[in-house]
Amino acid sequence: MSHPVMNRKRALVSDTFMVKKRRNGSETFGAVSDGDGLGPTDVRSTLEYLRTLFPRKLFNDALPQIVLKHQLYSIHNDKTLVDKEVNRLREEGSLLMFQLGFDADAFGLVLTSDYKAKVLAGEEGKVTQATVERFLEKVVSVCTDLSFTKDKMLREFLFTDSEITQLVKSGVLTVRDAGSWWLSIPNSGKFTKYFIKGRKAVLAMVKKSKYGEVLKAEIEERKTNSQVKFHMKYHIHDIVGAELVESIPTTSGTLLRFVDS
Repeated sequence: MSHPVMNRKRALVSDTFMVKKRRNGSETFGAVSDGDGLGPTDVRSTLEYLRTLFPRKLFNDALPQIVLKHQLYSIHNDKTLVDKEVNRLREEGSLLMFQLGFDADAFGLVLTSDYKAKVLAGEEGKVTQATVERFLEKVVSVCTDLSFTKDKMLREFLFTDSEITQLVKSGVLTVRDAGSWWLSIPNSGKFTKYFIKGRKAVLAMVKKSKYGEVLKAEIEERKTNSQVKFHMKYHIHDIVGAELVESIPTTSGTLLRFVDS
């Protein structure tokens, strides 16, 4: 007597071999159908959607809502289009990009208005407040650089050595190497810590599943452990966009398959 659960699993495995396996975001779940009603070219709408998945309460709403650039790739097939639109939004001054530090290819995206509001709220009443306000106005508002050299800070933006020290203390700059600094998000260390732990935990869930693959709908419904503090969808968009898993459309729904690095 055939067992219905076993039959379903056999059908699922069979389905995965019927579809053409394609990586590089060419068959991503968002592009097929994620139920979010997002247009294929509206990167700004996708950005807004991903921002809603950011766990604001976890950080007492002190951090701006951070989206990783590669999360956009989990929804849009065309990476060039995404990069072009992200650059356009940066150049018009509505979006900021940050090198997050834990991976050379991991870039955080934050709305400029959100970043300024959170930074100013955190600086209220501090001795560094005036210097940080000038930095936001004279540098962040007009420059799309991810990092700044000492020469540029001194000669072009006219900050003194002691003011640069204040900017580092406030967290809007972080040391890149001797004589240069990354633009940074104050107090984002906890975000990075929780994010990396969560990513590892979600990847482990996929890897430990039978055949190293699991339906997206199934993993979204799983109860998360203490390692996963973010919305499960936030992590799924991350691991798909970073190509740590393959996203394969099947008749049973979108399948996530672990990728051996």
